[in-house]
Amino acid sequence: MSEDGVFEDVAQSVAQSVAQSVAQSVAQSVHATGRVQDPAEVPLVIHSVVSGPIAEMSFLRRSLLFAELSMIAYNDEAEVKAAAAMIGFDDVTFFDRDGSQAYRFRNDHDCVIGCRGTEPNEWNDIRADANVASVIAETVGRVHRGFKREVDDLWPMIETALLDNRHSLYFCGHSLGGAMATICAGRCHLSHIPSDPVELFTFGSPRVGNRRYINYVKLDHYRFVHNNDIVTRVPPSILGYRHSGSEVYFDRNGRIRRLGRVSKRRDKWRGFLRGLRQWRIDHFTDHSIHQYIQAIVVAVRDEEAGLRAGGRAKPASAYAGRDE
Repeated sequence: MSEDGVFEDVAQSVAQSVAQSVAQSVAQSVHATGRVQDPAEVPLVIHSVVSGPIAEMSFLRRSLLFAELSMIAYNDEAEVKAAAAMIGFDDVTFFDRDGSQAYRFRNDHDCVIGCRGTEPNEWNDIRADANVASVIAETVGRVHRGFKREVDDLWPMIETALLDNRHSLYFCGHSLGGAMATICAGRCHLSHIPSDPVELFTFGSPRVGNRRYINYVKLDHYRFVHNNDIVTRVPPSILGYRHSGSEVYFDRNGRIRRLGRVSKRRDKWRGFLRGLRQWRIDHFTDHSIHQYIQAIVVAVRDEEAGLRAGGRAKPASAYAGRDE
């Protein structure tokens, strides 16, 4: 069964069921600190609390924070501001231009740009865009035309909002938001923005540009991939697209593992077969931001158990490795 052959048939039905079922399981996880809920929607379950500089948090805690900021970016402005206040960001700015959207989250220590991703019912748009030719990037090399267009719409507003920024600067995003965050962070090096990005965290991000582009843009980029997440496989590498950053891979059981290519391919295949036995296509369910958050919550819980036993939090290098 090919990825193309199943895409249109299952995307809509999966999109309707994934968010609620996974969010409910996340709600039962440890460390939940609050909820923001529209009566007609699935509640936003928040685990992160920022009380000091982000740089002082462990890698896994930072990962959870940026995953949750990427999640809340899907919601309307009022819900985003309420959730951000729970986390510890009392200054929130919304950017919107022709459907391209992002948020600036700011407190006394840090500034985060969270780019809004693609809703599950828009996955067909990602597939339709997957074969669009690349165009010349603002830096060097080539980037995906559609992703660049999304950033072109927003960048003047984001850049203006950051011209007086003196805080540590971070970028994050899920799905299309991850691609947008990658391009935005790269453009900071050509801008008059006084602070360069400290880190970039992306979740389920597609490939953004060619090898020349990703080699030029020097960022501490942590790119999270959940098993068979189909969006991380587009645009195809045969067209010259490459992934950037260091990959943090969640296996079919939702555990962070550093696997070689053969072992990873075997793990993906086993995850796909298990999904079929459960009457689901995990290429789509694995893309849910709630799946990413659920897996990170488990990792944070394990880390905190180790800390209580006298251990130490592991650095990013213990979890992340390069993989295109």
